[in-house]
Amino acid sequence: MTANELSATMNPTTTPTMKAVVYTEYGSPEVLHLTEIAKPTPQAADILVRIEARSVNFGDITARNFKAIAPRNFNMPFLMWLPARLVFGLRKPRINILGNEFAGVVEAVGADVQQFKPGDRVFGYRGQQMGANAEYLLMPATGVVTHMPANLTYEEAAVIPAGTITALNLLRNMNIQPGQKVLINGASGGIGSAAVQLAKHYGAEVTGVAGTPRLDYVQALGADHVLDYTREDFTKGDTTYDLIFDILGRSTFAAAKRVLAPHGRYLPGSFKMREVRQALWTARRGGQKVIVALAPERQADLERIRELVEAGVIKPIVDRCFPLEQTAAAHRYAESGQKRGSIVVVTTPERVAAA
Repeated sequence: MTANELSATMNPTTTPTMKAVVYTEYGSPEVLHLTEIAKPTPQAADILVRIEARSVNFGDITARNFKAIAPRNFNMPFLMWLPARLVFGLRKPRINILGNEFAGVVEAVGADVQQFKPGDRVFGYRGQQMGANAEYLLMPATGVVTHMPANLTYEEAAVIPAGTITALNLLRNMNIQPGQKVLINGASGGIGSAAVQLAKHYGAEVTGVAGTPRLDYVQALGADHVLDYTREDFTKGDTTYDLIFDILGRSTFAAAKRVLAPHGRYLPGSFKMREVRQALWTARRGGQKVIVALAPERQADLERIRELVEAGVIKPIVDRCFPLEQTAAAHRYAESGQKRGSIVVVTTPERVAAA
C-alpha cells in the first residue's frame, strides 16, 4: 500500500474497514500506530485472508528504519540496496504496513481461484510487499501461500515461512552428507533456527553459534554443540567444518578458512561484492570454496516446508506474543537482545494468553 492509497483509506467512507498498524515515517518502534483503513476486496485471482498471527522478524525491523541503513550497513551489495530503498521509499516509507509472514483463515476467494476455499487455514510470505500487520490481507492465490501444517497453531505457523524458505533453498544445494560437520553462525534467528534443524535432518553434526541468552534456545532446536560468540571465536578453535553457514556475514572467509576442511564450503547468507569475487576465484580452483546464492520465493517451497513441519523436521519455538495494538512493543522487544525464539503479533488479544 502506497502513502497515497493509505491516505485515501483513512477518509471516512461507507467502505468496510479493518484495523492495521501503519507507519508513515522511518524511525524507532514509536512510528508504528494502530488505525482503521479500508478492508480489501479480492479480485478474480486473489484470496482474502483474515490474519490471526504474524511475526516480527529481521525484515520488519530493517524496513521500519531503512532510512538509517547506509549501503555499508546493508547485508547485500549496493546494487541490491538501491532497488530495495526505492521500493520502500527514499525519504518516507512507500509501503506503510509491515509484516512479511503470516498465518490465518481464508475469508473469501476470487472467481478464478480453485486451490483455496473460505475457511481454509493458510500461511504465507509477502517478501518486500509486506502488509500482514492488518486484520485482513489480499494474496494472489499463486503467491507464496499454502495450507497450514496440520500440527501447528497460527502463532507457530506465522514464524515459519521467511527464514525456512531461505535456509531450505541455500542448504539443499550444499549436498550435506551424514556425518559432516556444519557450523551455523547466527543460529538463533529465523534463517539460523531453520538451518540448524534442516542440517540435522540431512544428518550433519551441527554447531550453532549465538549469544549467551539464546544458547538454550539453539540447543532446543537440536544443535549438537553451541558456542557463545561473546566468549569464544569459532574461527580460532580446533574444530574444522565441512560447511560454515554465516547467516549475517558476521565473520569472513579470510578468518573462517582456518577452520574449514580442505574441501569445505563457506556460505554467507548475506554477502557483498567481496564475497562475490571470492566465490568466482575459489570456483576456478580446487579446495575450499565460497558459495554465494540468492533464495527464490516460491509456493512450491512453502508446500515442501509444510511437509517437513508435519514430519517433525521443523519445529518453531515462539518466545512471546503481543496483541496487534502493541506491535511497537513487539518491535522494541525484538531489538532488545532478550528474545529466545520467535516473536508473534496476534489479531485477537485472547490468543496472547492462549499461545
